[in-house]
Amino acid sequence: MRLNHLLLAGLLTLGVSTFGAQQGPTGRPVAPAAAAQAAKPPMEISPPREQDSVRFGILGDTGTGDRRQYEVGAQMTKAMQIFPFEFVIMLGDNIYGSERPQDFVKKFERPYEGILSQKIPFYASLGNHDDPTQRFYKPFNMNGERFYTFKKGDARFFALDSNYMDQPQLKWIEEQLSRANDRWKIAYFHHPLYSSGERHGSEVDLRTRLEPLFVKYGVDIVFAGHEHFYERIKPQKGIYYFTQGGSAKLREGNIRVNSALTARGYDTDNVFMVAELGKESLHFQVVSRAGRRVDSGSMPLMPEPKQADDKSRSQ
Repeated sequence: MRLNHLLLAGLLTLGVSTFGAQQGPTGRPVAPAAAAQAAKPPMEISPPREQDSVRFGILGDTGTGDRRQYEVGAQMTKAMQIFPFEFVIMLGDNIYGSERPQDFVKKFERPYEGILSQKIPFYASLGNHDDPTQRFYKPFNMNGERFYTFKKGDARFFALDSNYMDQPQLKWIEEQLSRANDRWKIAYFHHPLYSSGERHGSEVDLRTRLEPLFVKYGVDIVFAGHEHFYERIKPQKGIYYFTQGGSAKLREGNIRVNSALTARGYDTDNVFMVAELGKESLHFQVVSRAGRRVDSGSMPLMPEPKQADDKSRSQ
């Protein structure tokens, strides 16, 4: 017994703790922190599936400047090494609270510094917590407009202002959609047309105005934020709808259980999303703040004209 005490005292004198020690590959003790790091699972994200696809990231309700936003930003930066996206769309509520120059640094430039340093552009839309003057902030690439369009490869994106869906904007949307002959048409804005959120739910008035145009002119995908969680909606009238409003804020447990709208919902952690538009399919992945993939899939591009029957598309 005395010998055991002497051996333990010697180990403590040398600064080696036997409590919680783990064995490394050589049989030597590994520090608990190093062991935890070694045991940490890799990020659950897959590389792009197709060559020459249009690859992008999706963030919503981001601008808090708090730890969660920075952690999502770090994971998204890491994801670029595996899934090298070319740009990022923002679904509104880009800056919460004050919007001084230092706030744009704290709530946008620093959290996504690793992405911005790679010259990856961000394309923002306005949320209900955003000052409309954000459209003049150059890194948001809005060029002073509340709503605008841009082209990437064989895809055209339409960034809308769902806060003020007035007649001039509706006229602009119809004109732009009617002219577009791109393979993919993607609309994004803040308020979801379909949602299972208990806090807000579907924006039915907005849907009444926008959805007929989306169906008529063949919009393929719609992204929205506002609800602080992730939800993939079952296809509606031949259109894929995603709500991705949990990139910094989180409304935990807010998705209605057994909602008829939900194909997949996740409201237990913050997430970011990456997607690619291939020749015939959308491929998407949703990754949590912890690096865990919480949803993914492929959805086919439907030929024109759009079908009104939801069953015409795979869920």
